[in-house]
Amino acid sequence: MFLPEKIDEYVVSHSQGEPIILQELTKETWQKVLNPRMISGAYQGRILSMISKLIQPKNVLEIGTFTGYSALSIAEGLPENGMIYTIDKNEELEELQHKYFNASVYKDQIKTFSGNALDIIPTLDIQFDLVFIDADKSNYSRYFHLIIDKMNSGGIILSDNVLWYGKVAEMADEKDVDTIALQAYNTMLNTDERIETVMLPIRDGLTISRVK
Repeated sequence: MFLPEKIDEYVVSHSQGEPIILQELTKETWQKVLNPRMISGAYQGRILSMISKLIQPKNVLEIGTFTGYSALSIAEGLPENGMIYTIDKNEELEELQHKYFNASVYKDQIKTFSGNALDIIPTLDIQFDLVFIDADKSNYSRYFHLIIDKMNSGGIILSDNVLWYGKVAEMADEKDVDTIALQAYNTMLNTDERIETVMLPIRDGLTISRVK
């Protein structure tokens, strides 16, 4: 969070509230899961929901499911025939993910994959309208290269945590592989001629890239 606390609280209080199912998922994530701060959270969830509703994507790819909060938020913008394909390598989270996916009205529109996204993405013979990248930071660039040719023209790539606690704006320690990787990724997004990009200083940074 980079805004002054009072401003941040004002922004959140004057934005759409989260659905009850997501409130319950947040509570259970904090009670049972290691590193619960990885959850998208109410404000960012409403941003993801709004972007999805504006795009109304037929096919969505999410790289990094965690407990399913962001997938459920994005699902709010799916048309009736829309699908989300979401990948996570942590098998221990599957039970919690499916508990809330199955309890939602989107249970038939979310397909989960467990394993390494670098191996799974090449097997997906699908063109995507929306991709949300929120997994291991050191592989962001590799994910981008795997999905860029699977994007429809006008499709949107969302990249989370691109400010990385502000570290990306400083000289990175040579051992800080995540910061170095994100610095390279951010530069790539801003220079790749196949996309147009704007970085938003929302929470830990969210980049929107539109495929030309």
